[in-house]
Amino acid sequence: MNETTESVSKDDVAEIAKWKAACERLRAEMAKVIVGQDEAIEQMLISVLARGHALLEGVPGIAKTLMVHTLADGLNLSFHRIQFTPDMMPSDITGTDVLQEDPVTRERKYEFVRGPIFANIILGDEINRTPPKTQASMLEAMQERMISAGTKDYKLPDPFFVLATQNPLEQEGTYPLPEAQLDRFLLYIKVGYPTGAEEWEIARRVTSGSLPKIEPVLTAEEIVAAQQMVLRMPACDQVVGYSWALVRATRPGTPEAPDFVNKWVNWGAGPRGVLTLIAAAKARALMQGRFHASVEDVQAIIAPALRHRMRPNYAAMAANINSEKLIEMLLEAVPADAVYETPKA
Repeated sequence: MNETTESVSKDDVAEIAKWKAACERLRAEMAKVIVGQDEAIEQMLISVLARGHALLEGVPGIAKTLMVHTLADGLNLSFHRIQFTPDMMPSDITGTDVLQEDPVTRERKYEFVRGPIFANIILGDEINRTPPKTQASMLEAMQERMISAGTKDYKLPDPFFVLATQNPLEQEGTYPLPEAQLDRFLLYIKVGYPTGAEEWEIARRVTSGSLPKIEPVLTAEEIVAAQQMVLRMPACDQVVGYSWALVRATRPGTPEAPDFVNKWVNWGAGPRGVLTLIAAAKARALMQGRFHASVEDVQAIIAPALRHRMRPNYAAMAANINSEKLIEMLLEAVPADAVYETPKA
């Protein structure tokens, strides 16, 4: 196994310990309001540290929106909620040029009025209840972190990340997100029902009065610094090679594809899947106070990283094989302990 030539200084080790403590404080603050959902909260924090966006899916009423609100309260950042509806237009999100008149000179000119997209944290609530045209208006903002209006470009604040929620597609009034937009989400987080004990505690807390106040833990500057730390963290060839092999194995019709992928997958993950696995693995390592990512980090994050980047075909759906099952099979088919080397051009 060949290590990368990058190294982490003693100062970086101290910084990593600081970020671990900060993440623990943030999770403790969120636990004042959110009962359980530890895995979903961890994946949301990984998205923030890896400078990516996250899509949360679950049935109504399981605190998806509350989780995003609580995270925003724990971060000292500007926050806007966008409630997506079937009649929403793209300009309702990005903003629009409005004709304004100078009260003194009576001169008229167009001025850009910024939409709610101009904030550090965007809660896109029920993003799949608006038509594809409006959903597509988020693409430029999510990828380029800027929006275009008329002949001008407007930069979005840094840090900027979208935490969107959606209801299962089987429910009425939902539209499937375009594949290009799905791919812009770093992680696709499934939010499940609470356990019996957690639901009991939720009922006790909510019916006994107001929820506790969340104290901010991190500022915008600190979050940007943590994101830069994730970028500087080394990833050894084993982690890079394992991520590379996993993603290449998702593509049907290629030499690396296992038989079950050729049989049950319509299309697999693109290069952004490899980048996601490595970045999310490094962010997870930072949260746990480690200065390098491991194969175990890749395995822990593969489901939310790839479940929206590979599409089961009709044969798989008929056999009740979904992306979750395919990812389980993928982990069994691709050896984690193989020696991965840089492929020849």
